[in-house]
Amino acid sequence: MGSNNMIIGFIGLVLLTCYLSNVEAQLQVGFYQSTCPPAEFIIGNEVFNAFQANNGIAAGLVRLHFHDCFVRGCEGSVLIDSTTGNTAEKDSPANFPSLRGFEVVDTIKNALEAACPGVVSCADILAFAARDSLLITGGIGYGVPAGRKDGTVSLASETIDLPPPTFNVAQLAQNFANKGLTLEEMVTLSGTHTIGRSHCTSFRNRLYSFNATVNQDPSVDATYAAQLKLSCPQANNDPNLVVPMNPGSPNVADVGYFADVLNNRGLFTSDQTLLTNQSTLAQVIQNAQDPFLWSNKLIAAMVKMGKIGVLTGNGGQIRLNCRVPN
Repeated sequence: MGSNNMIIGFIGLVLLTCYLSNVEAQLQVGFYQSTCPPAEFIIGNEVFNAFQANNGIAAGLVRLHFHDCFVRGCEGSVLIDSTTGNTAEKDSPANFPSLRGFEVVDTIKNALEAACPGVVSCADILAFAARDSLLITGGIGYGVPAGRKDGTVSLASETIDLPPPTFNVAQLAQNFANKGLTLEEMVTLSGTHTIGRSHCTSFRNRLYSFNATVNQDPSVDATYAAQLKLSCPQANNDPNLVVPMNPGSPNVADVGYFADVLNNRGLFTSDQTLLTNQSTLAQVIQNAQDPFLWSNKLIAAMVKMGKIGVLTGNGGQIRLNCRVPN
């Protein structure tokens, strides 16, 4: 109950103190204050209920927002279902079967449509739900600029824009730069790997088939590698096998991720590679030592990421069903 009260109290504070000034792309904090006053309360309550039922869902909702924004921008295309004539983003290898939280979004959307029909976009639901997930798991709360409209196209082929777990630091830097995000923001956002889980298929190459010379990635801590091999046996190719991203505190948004990376316990190549560049290494050390600094940088990075490629005004629609364009 404490977390729920925290959400309600925080959102109330945001709505009471927001000044509704224009920001980039016409997004506004408190955007629904007049058209659907309970919107943020409804979303926060449903996220809390979902977290109570499955505490791993918070990481899923943060990841949904990220995967939405990096393909076509933050316009809800990741939520659209495939059809007989089109494979949508959610069914691409980059997203299936690992992406989760779609049913939670459905529940939120149904509650919003009952309260304020045709008002709150699916893209905004993702942005608010990601914020509420960070608030529940780490006390990281912030005002979400809203007013996004929903897109109508979702193509699995476009998920090539998502950074795979095999990327090195140079590839990550370029990938994030393509979306207008800096090297520091890349490291900061990587810290959201502090919560959630990964399928073994995303990193098993680091354990069993790293390259032509060695089977195991030498940058992985030996004890950690042994633990991972127990959870992800070489002979078991079950795609549903998972491990926590940050074993020490898998459901708490903290700087444990950065401590893990420094101890060569980053799960992905794209995590451990942050130590191979002087600038990113310095940021990893700084974040590991200063949780308050990281949380403040994360707030700024999440808000900035949430503005990537948004549709506003007549540029999109308010989907009545997040899975299907109107």
